[in-house]
Amino acid sequence: MSNEVKTKEKIDMDPKYIIKLTVTLFVTCVIVAAALGGVNAITADRIAAINQANTAKAITEVMPDMEGDPITLELTEEMTAAASSAGGSITEAYEAQAGGATIGYALKIVASGSQGNIEMMVGVDAEGVVTGVSIVDNSETSGIGSKVMANEPTATGVGVLTQFEGKSAADGTLSVGSNVDAISGATVSTKGVTTGVNAALAVAGVIG
Repeated sequence: MSNEVKTKEKIDMDPKYIIKLTVTLFVTCVIVAAALGGVNAITADRIAAINQANTAKAITEVMPDMEGDPITLELTEEMTAAASSAGGSITEAYEAQAGGATIGYALKIVASGSQGNIEMMVGVDAEGVVTGVSIVDNSETSGIGSKVMANEPTATGVGVLTQFEGKSAADGTLSVGSNVDAISGATVSTKGVTTGVNAALAVAGVIG
């Protein structure tokens, strides 16, 4: 065996070399992890700010007659259970007032879509009637599910989100193909929003 090969094997197996390599890799990992953590923190703050702004906008869209700022409601076990029984989950609830009286509620609901969760704000007035649906966040497919999120019209010419206005528990459980129209090719996304509206009506029922 040549001296060159012996030297290489000695270097490769040298404990000092192994320790140095291990320390170098460890330090590199720590630096990369710290960098990623910093980027994630900045990104998370920005995403949270955008979501907060979208939420505030959505509340005014579904409760256009509201005066002043909405009143944040504490979520109760009954509200959570009601949303869950309808297939969705509630993350935030607000009371809207006008003239010193409660005119309804803006309920932030999360339901499953075709590509992930759909986060929406559903307005329900004091009589239990839907006043509007506004999408806060979603990951639906561009050009397909996104048509639902953008409230594009169904075959009847009515916006897929607009059609929920005026619906109430008196209409029974809302269902695509029964009392809800879907946009062609985006049935799953429409079903997701429908689930969210059913959940909101269920929550409004226990609040009232």
